[in-house]
Amino acid sequence: MKKFLLRFSVFILSLSATAQWSENNALYYAMDFNTGNYSGLDLSANYIYKEKYSFKLGYNINLRPAKSEPEDFKLGVQDLLTIGLLGPYDHMEQFYMGAGRVIPLNPKGSIRANLTLGIAITSIKEPTNWKKNPMFLDRNYTYEYHKYHTISLIINPKIEFPFTRIYGLSLSPSIHINKDRTYFGIGIGQLLGVLKKRDRPKDSTE
Repeated sequence: MKKFLLRFSVFILSLSATAQWSENNALYYAMDFNTGNYSGLDLSANYIYKEKYSFKLGYNINLRPAKSEPEDFKLGVQDLLTIGLLGPYDHMEQFYMGAGRVIPLNPKGSIRANLTLGIAITSIKEPTNWKKNPMFLDRNYTYEYHKYHTISLIINPKIEFPFTRIYGLSLSPSIHINKDRTYFGIGIGQLLGVLKKRDRPKDSTE
């Protein structure tokens, strides 16, 4: 994923120097921080054609405190050193693709709605098989992770604010639905790349 993002970044930066290409095309990546019944990170490569049609490929990972955690579960000494970052967590990880419609919300093109619908390959990993642990200073339960895969529907209407040709921000409510779990929340992110065509200078006679 890191190699893909690096190559994609070099590619879109090279395109940003081509004014003619950006008249009908926008190509950029987005990074969103999500919060809802899960919390996590979303990374995506985005393409917009003629400021009307959008396509995206992305990856996201979202976590939440394990729903199956026993009521008397206690962390151990190791968790003091890692601030509890090792879990236990329920994981929802996804690779997805989507398409949609772009609707300008102001004449300047600095606010637009990017309404996308997509599908995802979803990996769900959750702790199970909890057992009492007699080890001193360690967690008072041990557990195993159960992992499985499913298909999800992603509904992601995003409001984008491309303040300049190469940088902007976004606000994105999102719902991910599969037969086992549902994520709903909102993301706040940033956009970087070729976001829109160049602003035309005002007529000096006006």
